[in-house]
Amino acid sequence: MSNLSMSRRTVLSTATAGVGAAALGTTPAVAQTRKTFVLIHGAWHGGWCWRRVADLLEAKGHKVYAPTLTGLADRSHLLSKDVILDTHIADIAGLFKWEDLKDVCFVVHSYGGWPGSGALEQIGDRVSSIVWVDAFKPEDGERGTDTASEFSRKALQAAVAKGEPGRAAPPAAAFHVNEKDRAWVDSKLTQQPNGVALQPIKLTGAREKIAKKVYIRASKYPQPTFDKVYAACKADKTWQTFETTTAGHDIMVDDPSWLTDILLKVA
Repeated sequence: MSNLSMSRRTVLSTATAGVGAAALGTTPAVAQTRKTFVLIHGAWHGGWCWRRVADLLEAKGHKVYAPTLTGLADRSHLLSKDVILDTHIADIAGLFKWEDLKDVCFVVHSYGGWPGSGALEQIGDRVSSIVWVDAFKPEDGERGTDTASEFSRKALQAAVAKGEPGRAAPPAAAFHVNEKDRAWVDSKLTQQPNGVALQPIKLTGAREKIAKKVYIRASKYPQPTFDKVYAACKADKTWQTFETTTAGHDIMVDDPSWLTDILLKVA
């Protein structure tokens, strides 16, 4: 009788688990391997730029967060001179704290490498892998102005001289966004807070302590700093590297499927 009851409970438990997974749009096997991804955008962008990648990841049953940093996109109403690098670092660390995120695949794009590196000083124990997508990889004490492109540096200096809190974005074409999506991207770009590039970053090596590290380079987009970082990561056995010669700087817009496949492989 007890064996019969046990068998019945086992069947019911298994059935319940199957129903729960079905409700989530996943199979039990997929539910067990569900990963959490946090996607951080770059300068002038917002969480919107990750929508295609987020949709693909979520369709496979994964949890995705693509926050917008203070002062940009849907949070552009918060743009002010008070927005500094520490503000964006706090945005990211706060997300991890309040959502109680753990075992995260942490993905950053372009400028996102700055607050991303800073945030890892606080959230490193909650991150299992990092993916730097055509992103800056700052060292302790550096400022955004130290590694910015000449165009970006001149625009920043001009805006600061005028006492403005931010500077306008270059056209999407400058990022080599595919022609079909350029008008859409242009309509979404907002000013980049100036203060984030003026504050030196404080790092103690938390980024390098992450077990799984990946750097992705879009070589079609000319950026000497990224070329140097990519070469350094390629020579470092603790980093895994990938390169696309077809997508522009906004890989998540130009080739979301390719980028998603890599994220799923390395997460």
